[in-house]
Amino acid sequence: MLKELGFYRGVNLGGWLSQCDYSAARMDGFITEADFAQIARWGFDHVRLPVDYDVIQNPDGSMKEDGLRRVDRAIELAEKHGLNVVLDLHKTQGFSFDAGEHEEGFFESETYQAYFYAVWDCFAARYGNKPTHVMFDLLNEVTEARYLEAWKRISRECVRRIRQHAPEALILLGSYQWNSAQTLPALDAPYDSRVFYNFHFYEPHAFTHQGAYWEAPYRDVSARYTYAESGASERYFEKFLAPALEKARREGCELYCGEYGVIDVVPPEEALPWFRDLHAVFERHGIARSLWSYKQMDFGLSDPRMDAVRQKLLPLL
Repeated sequence: MLKELGFYRGVNLGGWLSQCDYSAARMDGFITEADFAQIARWGFDHVRLPVDYDVIQNPDGSMKEDGLRRVDRAIELAEKHGLNVVLDLHKTQGFSFDAGEHEEGFFESETYQAYFYAVWDCFAARYGNKPTHVMFDLLNEVTEARYLEAWKRISRECVRRIRQHAPEALILLGSYQWNSAQTLPALDAPYDSRVFYNFHFYEPHAFTHQGAYWEAPYRDVSARYTYAESGASERYFEKFLAPALEKARREGCELYCGEYGVIDVVPPEEALPWFRDLHAVFERHGIARSLWSYKQMDFGLSDPRMDAVRQKLLPLL
């Protein structure tokens, strides 16, 4: 279904309405219509649009109309250039995948959960009439296992509320451990046939995140791995994804990989075999996906460093 509906080959617009300083200059200029046109020329069928609550919601839970108009504009530009949109709530009040954001309490607080539902009530009412153009990604990367039971309850209630406005909307649901494929079996069966399992993939982390300044275990740029040294291979990816594939088969549910990529510390030529082998597995199992990320954010596909290999890489994506 996802392939036929045009949610199969995507790229993230990270750092635009999320993980930024929220300045007008950033939100007006980081991504423009020219970028949507370029993404379409490169052959992608959709974009994933991460949005932080700071852009669209006030601290009291009410919605910011100026922020919502920015989301409207992004969806309009995508549609103009023949692209679908995965609308991703990247951060909600009381929770972020990034501990440095100091968002706490979401899984324990009925108030924060009410604010989360308010976002999705708004999105569903505003964009639910575009069920083949906008897909909903409920929350980016639930982190710890201790949040799982609360997350299952919250996400189910959220889907129920979305269905009141948007009975045909496509919805993505991920598990814990930063949306790991290996924790998908812990999720309940999908709410209905238009909910799909979502995971993120950066394995092996020591290869894809080597030199990552935000992760202490991988910060040392002198400890670099080549792809051959990383232990990764097509067989490795197949084995790693096996729990998610089996869960999806058992539940009759498709899989979507909302993020994957290799950090810009890795020479682009070394990243190519990682993409080649991972995509062989994606294609074998019909896994839809969205690359992290289109521009900058330490993984940018459009960055000048990728110029020499981009034409080799694009057919792999």
